[in-house]
Amino acid sequence: LQDFKLEFGHHQGRTSSVWHGGTATIVQSPGDEVWGIVWKMNASNLSSLDKQEGVEDGIYGPIEVNVHTQAGKVLTCRSYQMKDYVCGPPSPQYKKVICMGAEQNGLPIDYQKKLEAIETNNYAGPVPIMEEIEAAIKAKKIKSA
Repeated sequence: LQDFKLEFGHHQGRTSSVWHGGTATIVQSPGDEVWGIVWKMNASNLSSLDKQEGVEDGIYGPIEVNVHTQAGKVLTCRSYQMKDYVCGPPSPQYKKVICMGAEQNGLPIDYQKKLEAIETNNYAGPVPIMEEIEAAIKAKKIKSA
C-alpha cells in the first residue's frame, strides 16, 4: 500500500482492553508504504468483518485503497482506518502478533525488521487473546508433526 504508513493508537485515547496498548491503523503519508496480505472474500462476509473491526462501535471506518502487488497489479481493496485516535505504542503481545503474521506470510525482510523495531509500551500483564493464539499455533504444530 503506497503513500500510507502504519501507526498505532488508542480510539478516543482509550487503551484497547483486549490488547492493552495501541492498535494498528494506516494513515496517508506520501513516500511511505505498508506491506500486508490481500484476502479475497465474498461480499456476504463484509458485515461480520466490519463487526470484527469495530465499525459499528465507531472505532474503525472502512476505506477503499489501491494496493500495488509484487506482480505489478493494482487492486482496489477494503481496509480500515481508526477514527478519532491518539497515538500510542502497542503492547509487546500485539507487536508479536503483527511480526508473526509478517514472517508467516513472507513479507520482505526489510519490512519485517521495521516491524521488529516498533517500540512497545512494555505491558507485562495477561493478554488472554494472545494465550489463545499461542495455544492454537502449538496445537497446529503438534497436529502437523
